[in-house]
Amino acid sequence: QVQLVESGGGLVQAGDSLRLSCAASGLTFSRYIMGWFRQAPGKEREFVAHMAASGSYTYYADSVKGRFTISRDNARNTVYLQMNSLKPEDTATYYCAARRTSVGKPDYWGQGTQVTVSS
Repeated sequence: QVQLVESGGGLVQAGDSLRLSCAASGLTFSRYIMGWFRQAPGKEREFVAHMAASGSYTYYADSVKGRFTISRDNARNTVYLQMNSLKPEDTATYYCAARRTSVGKPDYWGQGTQVTVSS
């Protein structure tokens, strides 16, 4: 079965950096658009970033543009999210997602990793 396993979350201070990883198995990774979403307590899950299957394009939410960078290693079936200049409002559970098309809901989700940014 398909598994997406996130890691790298933690508690950091404002201005710090974190790098999240998501290891995928059970799917042809190089055929999937890989992305990150996040959900803060009491809020809806929101899009953060995604990257084309080939890595040819990326797209970011305005709230993270210029601070976060998504990347992928198709040989390792892994997608990353480098988060710099973290802010308290970045505090959320971060979810990895995989989908075949760029529209609609993701086909698969990870279990999430918690990121907490203190002020």
